[in-house]
Amino acid sequence: MIKSVYIHIPFCDTICSYCDFCKFIKNDKWIDNYLNELECEIKSKYKGEVLDTIYIGGGTPSCLSVVELNKLFNIIKLFKVSNSLEFTFECNIESIDFEKLKFLYKNGVNRLSIGIETFNDKFLKFLNRNHTKKDVITKINMAKSIGFKNINIDLMYAFPNQTLSDLNSDLDEFLNLDINHISIYSLMIEPNTKLFIDGIKNIDEEIDFDMYQLICDKLNSNGYKHYEISNYSKDGYESLHNLTYWNNLEYYGFGVGASGYVDGVRYDNTKSLNRYLKKEYISESHKVSKKEQIENEFILGFRKINGINKKDFKSKYNIDIKDIEVVNKLLKSKKLLENEDYLYINPEYIYVSNDILVEFIDY
Repeated sequence: MIKSVYIHIPFCDTICSYCDFCKFIKNDKWIDNYLNELECEIKSKYKGEVLDTIYIGGGTPSCLSVVELNKLFNIIKLFKVSNSLEFTFECNIESIDFEKLKFLYKNGVNRLSIGIETFNDKFLKFLNRNHTKKDVITKINMAKSIGFKNINIDLMYAFPNQTLSDLNSDLDEFLNLDINHISIYSLMIEPNTKLFIDGIKNIDEEIDFDMYQLICDKLNSNGYKHYEISNYSKDGYESLHNLTYWNNLEYYGFGVGASGYVDGVRYDNTKSLNRYLKKEYISESHKVSKKEQIENEFILGFRKINGINKKDFKSKYNIDIKDIEVVNKLLKSKKLLENEDYLYINPEYIYVSNDILVEFIDY
């Protein structure tokens, strides 16, 4: 039973130098046509399930005007939702104000995910972000005053020439905000981004590791639980929507560039706005075999710090997880550990977890 929906809003006021997501510079005519087509796609695919999570991402959903947001939220009324719905809306600091935040709150959004990336003006310029530290503090406090209690920020690290002291300052600024969740990522230089075109290189791995260690130590000692490779939260504020992905559960993906997993089929929507507007929604899809399903269970499930529940795995696949050869190999090498209920990556290897996860490709 599908209980989660992701909706992609691909429009942005500006393009960040590091971003490789599906995005377009904002154009009001495109937005209107896009929302019309989004409604058509949802009506053609949604089967009436009661949803536990909705996530509106981008792009920059908060770049929409209140009129455009009103149109989007009228479309969202097509969904049946549970009383405990987690409803996340992605924002950029520079495109939210009191009116928009009040609108979101009144229309059922109860979790904000805000792209901060850094509080350091030098690195904000490097990332082509147009806010300041003062703006962040003002807007976060504004959101709290309206009633938002569940707020995430995205933070990035491992910029060229960034020091441990710079990172420590960013973490201090985050802790001063007194919010409940942080997603924190090492900067990756992706093809087709401005940073890649400009020839920017990733920093030295040893410095990256020292930064990762600083993050873990500082957040853990301040009451944040490390529950997924890149995510930390206070108790009870884990992202339920993202846990849908990490638990290898099915979900709808609507909009240009969105991905979904429905009725055993994984699909990617087209990244072409023209094709999407012509109702050519899906660019690729395939039926997931049982072997691939299990492979995904490992690759996604071991992103969680608690790992994979052994009984749930047996119930789902009718296989004892320890009957799988690669699992035993990794247990013997102590790269995987176990307790009564779970198999999980040894904390000493979390930083290099990708080296472990690739072991499950064609296991």
